[in-house]
Amino acid sequence: MKYILILLFSGIVANAQIKKEQLNLMPWPQTINLSEGTFALTKGFRINITGNPNPRIFSGATRFLRRLDGRTGLFFEQDFLTKLNSAPTAQLQINCTKSGKIGLYEDESYHLDIKQNKITINATSDLGALHGLETLLQMLQNNSTSYYFPVSQISDFPRFTWRGLMMDVARHFQPVDVVKRNLDALAAMKMNVFHWHLVDDQGWRIQLKKHPKLTELASDGFYYTQEEIKNIVKYADERGILVVPEIDVPGHASAILTAYPEIGSKVVNVSNGNAEGSAKAAIVSSYSIERNAGVFSPTLDPSNPKTYQLLSEIFDEACPLFPGAYFHIGGDENEGKDWDSNPKIQEFKKKHKLVTNHDLQTYFTMQLVPMLKKHGKQLMGWEEIMTKDMSKDAIIHAWRGPNEGVAVGKSLTESVKNGYKTVLSNGYYIDLVQGVEAHYLNDPLPKSANFTPEEKARVLGGEATMWTELVTPLTIDSRLWPRTAAIAERLWSAEDITDLNSMRKRLAVVSFRLEELGITHIRNKDVILRNIANNQSITALSDFSNVCEPLKGYKRNKGGVEYQTYSPFTLFADACTPDAPDAIAFDAVVKEYLADKSAANKAKVTSFLNKWIGLKTSLTSLSENAPLIQPILPLAANLSDLSQQLVNVLDNKATVAPAVLNDLLEKCNSKDYGDVELAVYESLKKLL
Repeated sequence: MKYILILLFSGIVANAQIKKEQLNLMPWPQTINLSEGTFALTKGFRINITGNPNPRIFSGATRFLRRLDGRTGLFFEQDFLTKLNSAPTAQLQINCTKSGKIGLYEDESYHLDIKQNKITINATSDLGALHGLETLLQMLQNNSTSYYFPVSQISDFPRFTWRGLMMDVARHFQPVDVVKRNLDALAAMKMNVFHWHLVDDQGWRIQLKKHPKLTELASDGFYYTQEEIKNIVKYADERGILVVPEIDVPGHASAILTAYPEIGSKVVNVSNGNAEGSAKAAIVSSYSIERNAGVFSPTLDPSNPKTYQLLSEIFDEACPLFPGAYFHIGGDENEGKDWDSNPKIQEFKKKHKLVTNHDLQTYFTMQLVPMLKKHGKQLMGWEEIMTKDMSKDAIIHAWRGPNEGVAVGKSLTESVKNGYKTVLSNGYYIDLVQGVEAHYLNDPLPKSANFTPEEKARVLGGEATMWTELVTPLTIDSRLWPRTAAIAERLWSAEDITDLNSMRKRLAVVSFRLEELGITHIRNKDVILRNIANNQSITALSDFSNVCEPLKGYKRNKGGVEYQTYSPFTLFADACTPDAPDAIAFDAVVKEYLADKSAANKAKVTSFLNKWIGLKTSLTSLSENAPLIQPILPLAANLSDLSQQLVNVLDNKATVAPAVLNDLLEKCNSKDYGDVELAVYESLKKLL
């Protein structure tokens, strides 16, 4: 009888009406309707594909099947999908009208219909079908004994056509496996552009067989072979992702000029006469790979014909590696110092009636347009390339904002109003380690812009931006995920999907599920903490990391010189992440307590405080055999001391002078220890 009741209860749970707020879909679909009933999964679950899709749907459906089986452990009988209509009676029917093209404006919509005995995904292209499979995987539910999908109908399509991630592999090289696992994560979040920042002051990362000096002299041995690049592009294509390469010119040119100093703009003073050998030696020694972060003077010489000859040869070899229609040429942060100090370049400006350095840079950039057009590429660059004479065919990448003294939305608005197609990155700079809400509420179409329909159409979408001055393969995933998923939702879902509580709830599940794809943002935290603790217990360190966040913006690396590209990134700040989980939870219980000072709500607050009281003793003890803990001990002590006083006050065990509490509070606002800050400061301030 006991077992009969269990089975009956399981059936009731499985058939209970699922509510939308129980689902953990991200990005949230455009429309979703739930009905009563479920589709029960069994080991006989199979997939059939019909229509005229690209072959990528076969590998995509196979990956879906393996991931679903990994979650359910059902030992599905179907192995690999390789051809159309191979299982006509299968429970999941996928139909694609046409083969999808990797690029902008392709139809990525899908319709997912889950019935009690059948599931169908109908899509115009296989790209839409791949998105439908990701949604279906997120729809999976379970009770104590089984897995099922709720009966439902979902119609979905992206709000923007450009939903990207820029990964900088120049400052810190990211190996092939890092790139691939992040491509998998992008596909899971329905993102469709991978912007690959391959060249900067700190390194050249593309093998060019006709110009081997670039990797021999300017890569430190870290670069992608042409075969690796082709493999990654194919890997991205199979997941519906466009690869947009970037070679940053004319500024950020230290690496290029390390290999080819003769096309640099710096004036080299040669003493002891003008002997050819002396001059050559002086020029060759004038550039080197940059080891710090920041903006540097080395710039290509726009007056030298050899500059354009070399770039043309570079594009001739690099462009065929990337079949997509877009090539990013950077163009940002050229201060023009070397141009100003070079008489030859100044004379060139006068001859060509170029008044400012912006005019000169436009002249330079316009020379690249036919080089790229020759290979069917459209030029894209950071917003500095936008001047009155810049080609309207160029795509403007808007990146500047308040940090650069530019009003929010101004860069994008100016680009659009001037007739350019535009991609937004300002507000999506995830390397700034800001809270997820800052990115989530940042819309590519600001309400204040007052765009016409034609102008709105020029906003292609947005791009999360991951600069890697402070990021290594060990930590890059923790800076990218799960916050990039929130950006993905902003770029896919309807404009009014903005509920922060719902987003945080769903993001927590997405974060955990990303591990299935090999993303290391959760597991590598413990790797770093074990290193810091010298393989002692990491419980106290973990508790402290859950209320600490890395310093925001670029404050961690003051002046760009505290950390070099070869510095250790295995410290406490590297283990900490934005959106410290206990800080978010503590803020919620503080708000509850201030609204209702019941005994239950007070207990929630004091449970956090009591945990923090013990940190000072625990971490001090650990530090006796772990020197890397020493830098954070003062901050942990400040939190412990304030927590003790607050518990005493809340429990009426002592009366503490407000001045003493405020002094302790301000010590908790310190930014001087371990390159981290206490994320609970504002919540503690509310409590006081």
